[in-house]
Amino acid sequence: MSISILSNAFANTLVTTVSRIPLPAIWTAGSTQQRTLILGVVLAVLSNVLFGILYAYSSFLAPLSGTQVFIWRMLAMWVALVGYLVISGRLGLHIDKLKALRTAKQWAWLLLPTPIFLSQFWLFMWAPVNGQGVQTAMGYFLFPLTMVLFGCLLFGEKLSRLQWLAVGFAALGVGSEIVRTQIISWATLWVCGTYPVYYILRRLQGIGAVTGLLVDLSICAPFALAYLLLFAPSSLGLVSGSAFFIMMIAGLGVLSVWAMKTNVDASQMLPVNVYGMMSYLEPALLFVLAITVLGNPFESAMIYSYGLIWVGIACLIAHGIRQLRQARRNMQSLAKEPIT
Repeated sequence: MSISILSNAFANTLVTTVSRIPLPAIWTAGSTQQRTLILGVVLAVLSNVLFGILYAYSSFLAPLSGTQVFIWRMLAMWVALVGYLVISGRLGLHIDKLKALRTAKQWAWLLLPTPIFLSQFWLFMWAPVNGQGVQTAMGYFLFPLTMVLFGCLLFGEKLSRLQWLAVGFAALGVGSEIVRTQIISWATLWVCGTYPVYYILRRLQGIGAVTGLLVDLSICAPFALAYLLLFAPSSLGLVSGSAFFIMMIAGLGVLSVWAMKTNVDASQMLPVNVYGMMSYLEPALLFVLAITVLGNPFESAMIYSYGLIWVGIACLIAHGIRQLRQARRNMQSLAKEPIT
């Protein structure tokens, strides 16, 4: 029996099981579009919660350093992702996409964003246990705002008044923090300054999120293994000799792939504006975890500058809500028009 047949059998069993569960009336009585929206929101919330758990994960893996946790995460993610693609029967689909790349220029263009991806994943694991948790979370708050600016500058997208206000408040907040500290955290700048470049490059390449992730992890995996063997043999011995650490590393890989998968699925199910607003859950969770669970410092003087940035975020959310209402009104108007 092939893997794809097993996968289909599992999917059919899951659908049958879910159909027997008593669900709310809004799910059973609503339209397909409503059910898709509800499922997308659930997946978006789940993905953000999973990313929050992963942010605090490094603190539970002491005495491994943040860099060592990053290395183990890359290996565990690669194993979990390949395993998922094999079980689901989709590995060949992504390999076929890569086989379509014929020239060295195409491959060079494909691999260009990979260093950004790896640096971001390293920072995500290193920052929480090295006193940069709050600053990194702030970078994720600023990320949507910088994406707005990139869209305006590179793709000629027009900004609404609320979007300009959002950018203005964010600029004031960043400027205030620079004046207060005479410097702004490199972690904040790295997140909000380079992550947009990664997504824009992948968008221009037309590479799907899962295919890009497979490429990035496949490139990193041999280097990660070499690092463990040559520079961190004690880490390799610690993990391989402990059932607890083996379980935790395996969980790190599974949670990482699960978080990425639910995030991608949510992005496909939800309208862009709704997905954009839901994405603010992650930095909010990271911010709270950095201060509470991880004990990263937060000074009262930071409230003013960070507050201005949050006002900017509120403007973006208001812009998204306005667009959703306008889209709903347009749909209602179309529905009322007589068919000729």
